[in-house]
Amino acid sequence: MAWPRPSAGVGGIHTSSLVSSRPRSAYGRLAHVSDAGNLADLVVRAARESPDRVALVEAGTGRRTTWAELDAEVDRVAGGLAAMGLVAGYRVVIVVGNRLEFVTTYLGALRARLVAVPVNPRAATGELVRMVADCGARVVVGDATTITSVRAAVAGLQDALEGAEEELRSRTPVPRIVVCGALPVPGETAYADLVARGEPPAAVAAATDPESLAVLLYTSGTSGRPRAAMLSHRALLANVEQASAVEPPMVRPDDSVLGVLPLFHVYGLNAVLGQVLRQRARLVLVASFDVEGSLDVVEDEAVTVVPVAPPVLAYWMGVDDLRRRLDGVRVALSGSAPLSPELVDAFVRRTGVPVHQGYGLTEASPVVTSTLCSGTVKPGSVGSALPGIEIRLVDDHGHAPDGEDPGEILVRGANLFSGYWPDGADGPDADGWWPTGDVGFLDGDGDLFLVDRLKELVIVSGFNVYPSEVEDVVAEVEGVAEVAVIGVDDPHTGEAVVAYVKPVRGTMLSPDQLADRVREHCAARLARFKQPGAVKVVDDLPHTVTGKVAKGRLRATERRRALGLLE
Repeated sequence: MAWPRPSAGVGGIHTSSLVSSRPRSAYGRLAHVSDAGNLADLVVRAARESPDRVALVEAGTGRRTTWAELDAEVDRVAGGLAAMGLVAGYRVVIVVGNRLEFVTTYLGALRARLVAVPVNPRAATGELVRMVADCGARVVVGDATTITSVRAAVAGLQDALEGAEEELRSRTPVPRIVVCGALPVPGETAYADLVARGEPPAAVAAATDPESLAVLLYTSGTSGRPRAAMLSHRALLANVEQASAVEPPMVRPDDSVLGVLPLFHVYGLNAVLGQVLRQRARLVLVASFDVEGSLDVVEDEAVTVVPVAPPVLAYWMGVDDLRRRLDGVRVALSGSAPLSPELVDAFVRRTGVPVHQGYGLTEASPVVTSTLCSGTVKPGSVGSALPGIEIRLVDDHGHAPDGEDPGEILVRGANLFSGYWPDGADGPDADGWWPTGDVGFLDGDGDLFLVDRLKELVIVSGFNVYPSEVEDVVAEVEGVAEVAVIGVDDPHTGEAVVAYVKPVRGTMLSPDQLADRVREHCAARLARFKQPGAVKVVDDLPHTVTGKVAKGRLRATERRRALGLLE
């Protein structure tokens, strides 16, 4: 039986009947969404009820683990972290790719009531230093592909603290390093030694307060520089339960799920891994995306569900025998960035695989809507709210817009974050509503259509890039007088970063030389997806009457260029 259709409410609110039938806390959130207090509790249940079923497969290595083996390993990681002296609330930064040790470290940290901080394995050293220092990490876990950056980041933090004031040094720990898949150097701990320290003490196995902090995920949020969204155990479990209540289900117990989405990203972490844990399905971990290689994994591991970002579907469309390669797939799930109706239509006609997409945010743990919740999938729509989630639209004056006019999207539900680290700033209001900064409209069926973003966020392959962060880095380059960064449409990544640079008057550098300097500096200071795909040196930048760079005019120029109206 399908979940009850969302119905239009008063004041631009669209919600499911589930919301009004459940008790609310003082903050307007749903109470008692799950009888589990910790995401790692789901592994305990799976191990008890399906001990010999395969839980995780590491594509390309032959490594795999059953639910019973996974549960035992999570116990050992939790015990090892406790033996290192970590106590509830301490932060553990995880700089590991899509491999078994990411899952066991993540769940082990949660079981030990620590705070997991997954970060992009491709983050630049400077970014790692800032995140490690910002969260006050006690341990950083790296693998063979990231350990060099991890070591450089920890050394960089030590160097920075040497000249700092005593008060700052006293409250900024220098984290210890745990290494998996590579040899540790003196002073570091091998992952194998970590898990060899025995079973977790009784205190680790104690009940978890659902409102306690579980995960910090660095995101640009609604302003400027990236900061960490605080996700509680309650929020993570709530979204897992909300997604599992969707009919037809996103993931079923008999599914084999493609794990190509990076686990450090909230989509891969909770929408994919969380659902696999909840449904006791099988997750096939893929270290990195390759067009042919990913399709080989789909065939070899009899994958039935492919959660992907839109660029994956675009890349797959270039494969000649795509229908045969995806013959066993029952559904494709797209999220993290807009998916064009044209690409959906072409992919479905080409493969016969239905595509469902949704809308989500890191701060919502992450899924807010899905076309699986819609009575009819409509081109351009990201679907209706999941059970237990409310959506409200407001205009510039905080009122509900007329009819199907667009407005800023506000969301409410037990899946919402607790604000930004460290003090919970800018979280949901006293009634539980949180403004997303996105603009959309709701039709009469409660289906959401995204229109625009209030802020200037650029989304590259599903990852958030704030122009202000890139502009700060470009401005450090000698010879740059002014810079403006915008996003432009890109057929593969959804959007790409473009930097407009005005040179210092009288500079001896040619435009090409200055552009090369900017690229080199960004390569050293920013993760790859944040680096400008194009650097355009111009004589001047357009400004508004208030002196701000008129980025709308730059975007209009790029649109005309894309249409062939400019060289």
